[in-house]
Amino acid sequence: MLGKIQTNVSLKPYNTFGIECRSKYFVAIERERDVEAIFRFISREKPRHLVIGGGSNLLFKNDFFDGLTIHNRLKGIKLISENEHSVIIEAKGGEIWDDFVQFCVSRNYYGVENLSLIPGTTGAAPVQNIGAYGVELQDIFHSLTALHLETGERKIFSKEDCLFGYRDSYFKSREPDTYLIESVRFRLSKTKKLSLDYAHLKEQLPENPELQEVRALIINIRRSKLPDTEVTGNAGSFFKNPFVSREKLDELRNLYPRIPFYVQGDKLKIAAGWLIEQAGWKGKRIGDAGVHGKQALVLVNYGNSSGQDILSLASLIENSVFQKFGLRLEREVRVY
Repeated sequence: MLGKIQTNVSLKPYNTFGIECRSKYFVAIERERDVEAIFRFISREKPRHLVIGGGSNLLFKNDFFDGLTIHNRLKGIKLISENEHSVIIEAKGGEIWDDFVQFCVSRNYYGVENLSLIPGTTGAAPVQNIGAYGVELQDIFHSLTALHLETGERKIFSKEDCLFGYRDSYFKSREPDTYLIESVRFRLSKTKKLSLDYAHLKEQLPENPELQEVRALIINIRRSKLPDTEVTGNAGSFFKNPFVSREKLDELRNLYPRIPFYVQGDKLKIAAGWLIEQAGWKGKRIGDAGVHGKQALVLVNYGNSSGQDILSLASLIENSVFQKFGLRLEREVRVY
């Protein structure tokens, strides 16, 4: 039924939390010509619309979405240009993100390896400005092509146009679900250039490691800390690491000398997982909603949790962290 508008479709297979929610309308986009059906339908029915890729950053708070869910399945990876030092690679929006990372690493293209095993699709990656181990998508981003879902206009967005922030972008904060990201281009290095500033990486890698060794280590670390979505419903990190002033950090370090923090440019971040753990939530469970036992930043669905159950747990954690540390956690996951 690719390109065909369906009705009353379960979204449980399309979100990694495994939350049951039915969508009034649903369409899967695998070919560019499938988009024509969307434009005609949207102009006629004027529904709310939700664009999903891997569903790895979504939480449905209700059991029904009264709108059109658009599943981006556009596939393809190709080399656009190259010179002695770098390449520009284009990936369609429906490509699985880690498949794209493997494609690049297998060809010795440097820059994307620290983002290995992050769930989701290439089209969703710039929406979230995904990041891990000292690298963010914006660091390797070149441009993207997106389709406006109501006008049909195709637009090329530069890095500046995307307004990237910490787990944020134009597509997440300014005009969510307004565009279908058709393809994304990345500039990667052909010469050896690794980002190994994180202690976890330095400690476990050999001196002068190869690109494939970095990817393999990051995959192992992520698998050791994060639950498999095929087994336990989750959306990875539920909260962002909060930014703090130097004064607030000094205040907290006087009380908690071992509090982990990171320097990001001219800003300071506290590890949200540590805050949640210190507030006593690591491994806790309320019904089928819980906090992962190995990584407190991850909220999980142990089977039959509703979106409201997850949100209620998140609120309890937020209040607890604020009372103990005076810091407000911000949710990374998009809630519908």
